[in-house]
Amino acid sequence: MSKILLAAFMVLLAAPGQPNYKAQIEQWRERRVRALTADDGWLTVAGLFWLKEGKNTVGAAPGNDMVLPKGSAPAHLGTFEFHNRATTFEAAPGAKVTVDGKPAATAALKPDTSGKPDILQVGALTMFVIQRGTRFGIRLKDRNSERRKEFTGLKYFPINEAYRVEARFVPYNPPKKIPVLNILGDTSEEPSPGYVEFRLNGRDCRLDPIEEDGFLFFIFKDLTSGKETYPPGRFLYAEMPKNGDKVILDFNKAFNPPCAFTPYATCPLPPAENHLPIRLEAGELRYGH
Repeated sequence: MSKILLAAFMVLLAAPGQPNYKAQIEQWRERRVRALTADDGWLTVAGLFWLKEGKNTVGAAPGNDMVLPKGSAPAHLGTFEFHNRATTFEAAPGAKVTVDGKPAATAALKPDTSGKPDILQVGALTMFVIQRGTRFGIRLKDRNSERRKEFTGLKYFPINEAYRVEARFVPYNPPKKIPVLNILGDTSEEPSPGYVEFRLNGRDCRLDPIEEDGFLFFIFKDLTSGKETYPPGRFLYAEMPKNGDKVILDFNKAFNPPCAFTPYATCPLPPAENHLPIRLEAGELRYGH
């Protein structure tokens, strides 16, 4: 599964009982909006083009295999050559592009599964290779995207410290992998270091996280999903247990997946065991329509 690359700003610690807990959650929300609306945030994602074997032409002219926004790039920018799971870009004569910040007429491009994809840039556009299952594609980001310009802000349930829960972490020994389906219909086996169990709203609950970038990453849905919150579910990060078996789950930091903001994301869906039998009236509400 591709890295969501949100963990760096998803975790802002706030201890229960502190008088500034509300202020800390509000600060977290501000950071969430800054990341979402940043030059490389999810609101800039403006296209996803699956690569076919051989030549894949790209440019602003309608006849290209990958058509870029009008006026954002030359009519014919170049060609992505895709062979045996490897992608090479070759610029059209006169086209000025950079790869990882350096001018390039031709370049081999590493995909996002490498941990650091090569970034091709022209003007306000950036492009890079993504891999999803056996498929490879080009993700397009546009700093001038309409979704970024028309962003209306995020809405939340009221901050409620009762949804900051101390859970018990039960490690899997040995660690196991759990199947995670994404919206493309692909299933990947993701590492799960253990599960957490907790009691909330009078019900015993359990969630299986994925280990991502040294954090516990939860993909879940609850009885607000499809009503007040995004229908497929929401995400939550938590720190790994440091001493003992306690994990803090702060559902005031539950947030929408990228697919709530762009049709060009490839979000994972909650595993069946992560469908909670309660209403989690905390965290981010559904965006737009």
